[in-house]
Amino acid sequence: MDKFTFYNPTKIIFGIDTIATLSEHLPIGANIMLLYGGGSIKRNGIYEQVKKSLANFTHVEFAGVEPNPRYETLMKAVELGRAENVNFILAVGGGSVLDAAKFIAIAIPYQNGDPWEILVKRLGSTITAAVPIGTVLTLPATGSEMNANSVISRESTREKLAFSSLACFPVFSILDPRVVSSLPQRQIANGIVDAFTHVMEQYLTYPADAPLQDRFAESILQTLIEVGPKVYANPNDLTAAGNFMWCTTMALNGLIGKGVPNDWATHNIGHELTALFGIDHARTLAIIAPNLYRVLFAFKKEKLAQYATRVWNITEGSNEERAQAAISRTVEFFHSLGIQTKLSDYTSDYAGTAEEIVSRFTRRNWLKLGENGNVTIERVKEIVEMSY
Repeated sequence: MDKFTFYNPTKIIFGIDTIATLSEHLPIGANIMLLYGGGSIKRNGIYEQVKKSLANFTHVEFAGVEPNPRYETLMKAVELGRAENVNFILAVGGGSVLDAAKFIAIAIPYQNGDPWEILVKRLGSTITAAVPIGTVLTLPATGSEMNANSVISRESTREKLAFSSLACFPVFSILDPRVVSSLPQRQIANGIVDAFTHVMEQYLTYPADAPLQDRFAESILQTLIEVGPKVYANPNDLTAAGNFMWCTTMALNGLIGKGVPNDWATHNIGHELTALFGIDHARTLAIIAPNLYRVLFAFKKEKLAQYATRVWNITEGSNEERAQAAISRTVEFFHSLGIQTKLSDYTSDYAGTAEEIVSRFTRRNWLKLGENGNVTIERVKEIVEMSY
């Protein structure tokens, strides 16, 4: 296991009916921006609960954050935040709203030009000034409630880029399993696959003599396989919903990726499919991941075989046979949740997609991705073409 520093300051308030405790966690005297999306929180009653908690706080609202939050929308929130002297952001929503809050949080005090440059030039690690954030999670999936990461889209350039800044860890996040009961199956399926792939990108690399990290990762995968279908079939199963919610948080709060190699190439490629076609983020991961495993099979074979045995209980056959079977079982799991794994399942206009993604990566100098730098431009093209 490699040396590492682990830091995560986010306070988690987990459990049924914990949204009712929101006012206890807000800073006294804060001038708050309430940030949310398209109105689902008004239909499911969460908005009313939050507004009750904000009754004694000065606050303004900004609604309309889209899935795959857009820079153009968020800059309007930045303008509002600056005009109203906002000094705390309360993000109520799923990963998109939480990611949006982090961008707004760094953009409000940013004085060095267009905040988009932070993403383009990968300056997140240099950012130290940010408006503090609290979150009420309504859609388990991304782990944004307990990490410093954010992914933002820009409509004018059809780009989707990420940043990470230690200044963007939420101060607190409320995780109430009751929110899952109002989610449509599509969003639950997306959440399961998103979290599953987050774990795989920190686990499915090469052996690093980190047995505890491996078992952390494997336990999350096993739990998602166990409880995911239960929540998908019955969102009112609060026991399953709570375990599902905690899995999505633990999948990307920084713990399981410490001391071990990470491979985020699936996300790098998948983001481009969302930027180009508007496909749900989790579904782009389901499109790309199996073929990335196949193209990088020689490098990932040993860990794939371990994954086969420990997670899927595949014990028959050689390492190669078990590893291949594990890829197939992963695809079957995605299909069981109603998620298709080919680009042609989502668009007929996919000709030239591989070339466009290769062109984008070349312009950004993203020439060697993956845990070994072996996801080359040539392999990116092969992965995407296999995914048609």
